[in-house]
Amino acid sequence: MKTSNLINQSKSGILSTVIVLSSIVSLTMETNAQTTKEVKNVVLVHGAFADGSGWKALYNVLTKKGYHVTVVQNPLTSLEDDVAATNVVLDNQDGPTILVGHSWGGAVITEAGNHPKVVGLVYVAAFQPDKGESALQWLQTAPPAPENGVLPPNDKGIVYYDKAKYHAGFCADISKEEADFMYASQGAFYAKGFVTPITKAAWNDKPTYGLVATEDKSIAPEIQHNMYKRSNTKVTEVKGSHVIFMSQPEAVAKVIEEAAHNASNNK
Repeated sequence: MKTSNLINQSKSGILSTVIVLSSIVSLTMETNAQTTKEVKNVVLVHGAFADGSGWKALYNVLTKKGYHVTVVQNPLTSLEDDVAATNVVLDNQDGPTILVGHSWGGAVITEAGNHPKVVGLVYVAAFQPDKGESALQWLQTAPPAPENGVLPPNDKGIVYYDKAKYHAGFCADISKEEADFMYASQGAFYAKGFVTPITKAAWNDKPTYGLVATEDKSIAPEIQHNMYKRSNTKVTEVKGSHVIFMSQPEAVAKVIEEAAHNASNNK
């Protein structure tokens, strides 16, 4: 009888151990599944002298690949206002998100990227200031190209781009017709955004990728390289103008896909 009890107790102990181990394995698999949840949300933030319509080509590429893409329409009235507009969009995402910024939009995502849903940042020929720095500080670190058409602020504090230089200085590798529409649809950019310092730079804490437009006449490629090098950003060079997201959307999409894939796998 005692031997029988010992055998039964042993069987019971083994069964309990199996149940516990099965629970641990199940929980581990569930945790891993949650950890490796595929990142499919992408939020695009435009810069100055433009609006959200410029993202159409990139939007088409990404949506065909199964991404859920949302385009922010920045008011361009201040850094704070643009960050607020971006946060509204991020609030509405249903999960982890890759945040993408072009030009001035880089300053915006540097601040808005602190949102908890953001799991990766992609800078497209974009400003990347650190805490206490402004976009203007970086713009002044290299002489402007002759084609650059950024004008001084007018009496209302709005900065415009010289229409005569817009195509060559801003978007030389798209058609004249596209450039004309882009110029006509741009928002009014208030200069105070350029001089407003960042309060917390998200790239210090989150995976960051940057595309350098090697023929950029609006933000000198050397400025882009210097910003990205300082922040240990993973850099991809693309031969093109300031609007490589329009002229070469596949190349830009590839970097966004890399950011999403790495975030999905915690790389």
